[in-house]
Amino acid sequence: MMSLGKIICTQPNGIVSFVGGGGKTSLLFHLAHQLAHSGKRVLTTTTTKIFVPSSEQSGTVLVAADPEALLMQASSLLLNTNHITAAAVQMVESSKLQGFTPEAISLFQKSGLFCWILVEADGSARRSLKAPAEHEPVIPGDTSVLVAVAGLDLIGEPLSEQLVFRSMRAGEIMGLSIGETITETSLARLLVHPMGSFKGVPPQARRFIFLNKADSAERCAYGATVSHILSRMESPPAEAVIVGQALDSLRIHALHQLMVKA
Repeated sequence: MMSLGKIICTQPNGIVSFVGGGGKTSLLFHLAHQLAHSGKRVLTTTTTKIFVPSSEQSGTVLVAADPEALLMQASSLLLNTNHITAAAVQMVESSKLQGFTPEAISLFQKSGLFCWILVEADGSARRSLKAPAEHEPVIPGDTSVLVAVAGLDLIGEPLSEQLVFRSMRAGEIMGLSIGETITETSLARLLVHPMGSFKGVPPQARRFIFLNKADSAERCAYGATVSHILSRMESPPAEAVIVGQALDSLRIHALHQLMVKA
């Protein structure tokens, strides 16, 4: 089985930011486990909000508003674990963690404590797809890898707010009205559009697309079609499309390289 870490984390260290639709949190923690098990020191965090992780997702959670204080605590904890989740504030009423500014995450990287910092840099209210608002996503400027996530369960379904976060904005990008059927072509439009899935990507970041919820042969075929459409574009939006599942476990069914036409 292909390893997500071996596909996207080919350098010794860096920052991986996740944007787009639902599945980002699960994908982030699965990748953290892979990297930690390979001996890498990993920090999982967010520039927005995430639910407090389960003990299976992360056994060590630090909450400290002061980034310098957090680094001091983390340096001791890393003697006994390779994986730490950190947040600035725990929001008791919503069971969520409030994350850090991009500047704080840059400080974490420059500290040298962590090999990899994994950041949930976008919110989607658990919808399978989203179009970012003007203030979104919140991507750390030092991001070395950006992963845009979308769910294949929406192919063949009508465009609605139940499936797509900020559905009106997404429809404008995809060329669809509310209620019209989402196709592989319309999904590809959102993935490639400057105001779509890769909005605000730092120029140095390697880009990948993870098409999630590929839990049937039909959905894997949808993923292959989306990849084919993107590969035929003059400037594909990413290095590769990864088709898989990221819920209870991480499964990668296909890796489609996107080649720029000569």
